[in-house]
Amino acid sequence: MNIIKSKLSEKFIWTLHCQEKMRFYGLSENRLKKVLRNPNRIEEGVAPKTVALMQRAGSKKHPTEIWLMYQKHGAKLRLISAWRYPTVSPANQPPPIPEDV
Repeated sequence: MNIIKSKLSEKFIWTLHCQEKMRFYGLSENRLKKVLRNPNRIEEGVAPKTVALMQRAGSKKHPTEIWLMYQKHGAKLRLISAWRYPTVSPANQPPPIPEDV
């Protein structure tokens, strides 16, 4: 697995996959850190030993969600994937993963 450390923070390990998804969905490191600090929902991730966090985004007319999946890696968090969900996902269900993720 290719792992690239963030220049901005040594608390996180940014996987190449996560960085690619950030570019695809137009998400910055700071935006994902905001999701980590203040999630609207926390779910068990679909990958083993992962956690998925969601924060609402968009507008009332066009709501979206930003999701972030991470795994604890010692004292750091390995950020595995990030994506935008195009509407509001159902609560208390596994996080909605787009096919490209």
